[in-house]
Amino acid sequence: MYQVKRPARSEFVAVRNLSYHVLCWGKPAPDKTPLVLLHGWMDVAASYQFVVDAMSSEQYVIAPDWRGFGHSVLQTDNFWFPDYLADLDFLLDHYAGAQAVNLVGHSMGGNVAMIYAGVRPERVRRLVNLEGFGMPATQPQQAPEHFVHWLDDLKKLHQGELELKAYDSVAGVARRLMKTNPRLGADKANWLALQWAQPNAQGQWVILGQAGHKVRSAQLYRLDETLEIYRQISAPVLAVEASDDSLKLWWKDKYTLSEHHERLKAVAQVEIASVADAGHMLHHDQPQVLAALIERFIE
Repeated sequence: MYQVKRPARSEFVAVRNLSYHVLCWGKPAPDKTPLVLLHGWMDVAASYQFVVDAMSSEQYVIAPDWRGFGHSVLQTDNFWFPDYLADLDFLLDHYAGAQAVNLVGHSMGGNVAMIYAGVRPERVRRLVNLEGFGMPATQPQQAPEHFVHWLDDLKKLHQGELELKAYDSVAGVARRLMKTNPRLGADKANWLALQWAQPNAQGQWVILGQAGHKVRSAQLYRLDETLEIYRQISAPVLAVEASDDSLKLWWKDKYTLSEHHERLKAVAQVEIASVADAGHMLHHDQPQVLAALIERFIE
């Protein structure tokens, strides 16, 4: 089992009629800029533990479980991207007040961080985007199909067709994590499994994520709007990529890494870094390398 070096504090914060679960490391201080870590889809805040442990100095770190993930429980049948922005805005009011923060986001969390930094530029001092690539561009004529998918997925959800898989034991959850990420060692997988899932009344281990997250969005991904928001980002941005090409794996030729780099040209100050021997979950694969990149950039 992985041995935690810097234990987190678990807190619950009232945010927009929700009880938001937040992990905190270190203590606030006048000379410390809060470091806010945003996890990705079907992940949890505790996923950053390895990176926090690998940091050379103690930071004041804040990492929420997004709504419908981890212990931020929400009973709903679908999720809307703008809600993540609003949740983050309220959380920063609570933890940072008017102080600008150093913002790190992975995957979905990276996309949230990029959009937030464009609509609230005064609240972000430095931004680290970990494989938050956005989505393939869409065209207006795709809108009817998107609504059809959304409606059909909602029916599938309510008919029990989109339920998340349950596991017979926590060891089964760990094996699932290692199957998804072959670089993940058994020690980390066993520890993560306890953060990522919990037993239900039947004794099965279920993922701490709601099935509504599997409902496809009714909204188109509007690249023109995204680029306009990117142009408003005033904070320096570090875009970190894993050596494995996630976009090629997910989208084939529909959306490529070179297209992502082209989009980043809309950001005024951007640096691109690559982490060797890492896949999409690079905060699990190379936490020491990633911690050093983050600390160098924010300092």
